[in-house]
Amino acid sequence: MKTIGIITSGGDAPGMNAAIHSIVTTARFHNIQCIGFERGYNGLIDDIHHDLTLTNVKHISHLGGTILKSARCPRMLEQKFRNQVIETLINNSIDGLIVIGGDGSFQGAHLLSQITDIPIIGVPGTIDNDIDGSDYTIGFDTASNTALDAIDKIRDTADAFERIFIIEVMGRHSGQLALNVGIAAEAEQIICPEMAIDPHLIVQNIAQHINSYLIDNGHASYIIVAAENTYPDGALALAELLTKQIGIECRASVLGHMQRGGLASCADRTLATKLGAFAVESLISGYNNVMSGQVNGQLTLTELEKTGLGTKQVDPYLLNIYTNKLN
Repeated sequence: MKTIGIITSGGDAPGMNAAIHSIVTTARFHNIQCIGFERGYNGLIDDIHHDLTLTNVKHISHLGGTILKSARCPRMLEQKFRNQVIETLINNSIDGLIVIGGDGSFQGAHLLSQITDIPIIGVPGTIDNDIDGSDYTIGFDTASNTALDAIDKIRDTADAFERIFIIEVMGRHSGQLALNVGIAAEAEQIICPEMAIDPHLIVQNIAQHINSYLIDNGHASYIIVAAENTYPDGALALAELLTKQIGIECRASVLGHMQRGGLASCADRTLATKLGAFAVESLISGYNNVMSGQVNGQLTLTELEKTGLGTKQVDPYLLNIYTNKLN
């Protein structure tokens, strides 16, 4: 193996740059050249790339975002554009491709693996932590700390005004962020997909709990951490309905894309370094159409088509702690 191609695809996640750094430095140790394609699969389709050397990846591990840029790529749904990707790989003498991204990125990688013998390895980078085959994904720890810091600050003003706040975090299909951050922030209420709450009962259930809580604690702050899209019309609509239901002002704060930014945490940089190096070593060993991950402290490989099965669950013990707290 002489040349490895690298892309970062889909939503950016803190630690992606650490993964790039690890891939390039590990490849250099094995005398392998690295080429970075810009803006995910778009760079592969349009053949927009540049060499990645030890010099231009030096001191990037702490940076948020990705030096290769990222983007969604609807064109990958069409066979003709997937064929263009293969042409680009062949024209640039790419012997192996590493895709850093999430579920959608790995679906694209799996489709490519069906039409080429060039080996492809995935590295899980998404703040949602919803990829099967790895206990944690790159970016989850940093995003959790960012969200927790924001909630702690909101708690200060909530205490000062004895106010109710709904804080919406990312994770439209997964409650990993909501549950972990909600528990850490001592939130009075957490709403996430895994709880399978009937949307029509959310307002009623929360209103009842707020009334009960205020009876027991008097005037006090009350924090609700909600995963995005758990309530169909969003946190702002939920806050408005709760205000009408209980007669107490309820405010909503949507953290949004701030959760994706910022300096990558030590945990994310370390994880990215391990998974990036393992991806290179797996390519050298002849593996294809798999993702490098870490389960129970052990480096593992999972078939790309199995990384998006949705079988990964939130921590059942944490969920039980929260459930017990409500009762």
